[in-house]
Amino acid sequence: KQWYQRRVAITAGEILRNKLYKAYFEDFYGFCESLGGTTADVMCPILAFEADRRAITITINSFRTDLLKDDIENLYPKCGKLFPEGLKFLKNAEDREEVRRICERFGAYKDLYTGVGDGPNDKTLEDKFFEEEVKMLALSFEQQFHFGVFYAFVKLKEQENRNIVWIAECIAQKNKNKIDNYIPIF
Repeated sequence: KQWYQRRVAITAGEILRNKLYKAYFEDFYGFCESLGGTTADVMCPILAFEADRRAITITINSFRTDLLKDDIENLYPKCGKLFPEGLKFLKNAEDREEVRRICERFGAYKDLYTGVGDGPNDKTLEDKFFEEEVKMLALSFEQQFHFGVFYAFVKLKEQENRNIVWIAECIAQKNKNKIDNYIPIF
């Protein structure tokens, strides 16, 4: 295959994956809302955060691609704190700085970019997302009689695995000065 055929195949695969995530978030969010009670109180904010993270990530990754603004908007989950107004702003964002300004407009994401940078000791936006997710997941254990603890347990195990891989990569690359840059869980 030619390079451009592989690129189209990768792009089509990414679009399909994002559409599946969109359906997952929307359906799971609706299911948790329908359960009500403590499960909804715990799970809906977690899923809203994850949906917003997806929308922000999709926006940033769509810069310098051939995707149309409407195609990008169709990949955004229709739930979360950015829905609907923030998603309209994200759809029209032209660069990372504009995404930053949009996030700062919404109270929940005002401090998201604090400490994010390109320096050797700076955190990435992805790190900040993971840190915030871990905080939300850990808080779910403070409530009783809900199903969110099972979801939180699995997601925290995923983060624990990412931490182990990070530490192992630092050791393998003999870069032990960055070994403490993992995301602490508790």
